[in-house]
Amino acid sequence: MGKSRLEAFSDGVIAVIITIIVLELKIPHDADLGSLRELAAPFLSYVLSFVFIAIYWNNHHHMLHTVERVNGAILWANMHLLFWLSLVPFATAWMAEHAFATWPTVLYAVILVMAAIAYSVLQNAVIRLHGKQSLLAAAVGADIKGKASIAFYLAAIAFAFVRTWVSVLFFVVVACLWLVPDRRIERVIDR
Repeated sequence: MGKSRLEAFSDGVIAVIITIIVLELKIPHDADLGSLRELAAPFLSYVLSFVFIAIYWNNHHHMLHTVERVNGAILWANMHLLFWLSLVPFATAWMAEHAFATWPTVLYAVILVMAAIAYSVLQNAVIRLHGKQSLLAAAVGADIKGKASIAFYLAAIAFAFVRTWVSVLFFVVVACLWLVPDRRIERVIDR
C-alpha cells in the first residue's frame, strides 16, 4: 500500500502535538517585564519540546522519502512513535510547572527515550520491508546518532536524581545532534 495516508496522518498528529504544547504557555498576571521571569521554565520547556517535535517531524519526513510502500508493521511502528510523541505535551507541562524538578524531568527523559526507541523500531520496520540494500539502510548504516541519543536520554534519567540541569544539558546535546535534518538520507537520495 502507498505511504500517503501514513504521511498525512503523522503530519496532522504532530501539528496537534505542537499546538497543545504552546497552549500550555500561560499569560503573565502583570504587564511588566519582570513578570516574564516566572515564565522562564515554562518557556524553556516549550522551546525544548518544540525543537524535539520539529526534529522528529523533519527526520520522519526524510525517512518517508526513502519509502516506496508501507505494510502493517510500518503502520503500527508509526503509531507507536506517535503515541510517545503525544505524551510530550503532558511531560512538558509538568516539567514547566515544577521548574525542572526531579520526577517531571525523569518522566520527560523516559518519554524521549521511548520516542527514540520507537523511531528506531519504525526505521527498522522500513528497512525490513525495503531490504538491506534500500536507501534508508544505506543512509543510516549502524545508526550511531540514534544509539547515542538513547544513551544520552538514559544518562539524563540517571542525572535527574542528582542534578536536573545536567539532564537538561543532555537534552540540548541530543537536540543539537539532530537539529539539522538527517543529511545521511539527503545524501543517499541525491545520489
